[in-house]
Amino acid sequence: MNEHETNNDLDERAQRIVIAAMEMAEQDGYDAVRLRDLAERADVALGTVYRRFSCKEDILAAALELQVEQMRTALMGSPWPGTTAEERLVSFFQLATNTLSERPKLAAAMLRTVASGVPELSEKVTRYHGRMTEIILGVYRGEWSEDLPSSEERTLAELLQNVWFAALVGWTGGIHTPDEVVEQVRHATRLLLRGMQ
Repeated sequence: MNEHETNNDLDERAQRIVIAAMEMAEQDGYDAVRLRDLAERADVALGTVYRRFSCKEDILAAALELQVEQMRTALMGSPWPGTTAEERLVSFFQLATNTLSERPKLAAAMLRTVASGVPELSEKVTRYHGRMTEIILGVYRGEWSEDLPSSEERTLAELLQNVWFAALVGWTGGIHTPDEVVEQVRHATRLLLRGMQ
């Protein structure tokens, strides 16, 4: 995502806070996002940060929402490449993984936020998972549709998202390379699609 593209649901000051948090996380990682420094970088009062966000994780969750919304908008603009569901899904996860690996410290900070278990984030994390499920379903179908997914389709999207997330956590911990993340999703995709036939 272009760091200056933001969500219309955020007011101008909240947008500046989120952008500043993304810049700080990208430069020096999760621990570098300190609210006092963040307020200074965003050119807002510290009280403004606290009025708009409950904690650092809340800000990074908003950054993740921005990333996912941008990806969704880009994907909805044209048909996804690939002649089979497997090709489309693997291609999507390859692109998404490559995008995250271009900004590894920011990616690690956002993944850590999703896995943090902070109760105040449950709504944002649920919304993130819902958006990702919607994107995966669109890629699987090869089109964007208002039709409700079958229970099998929804399960496929949710399981692939879980495999991808777990592999990404391994990547941020130095266990996997980005290519290995994609390979794990490729195997999961093949097995799950075979099970649906």
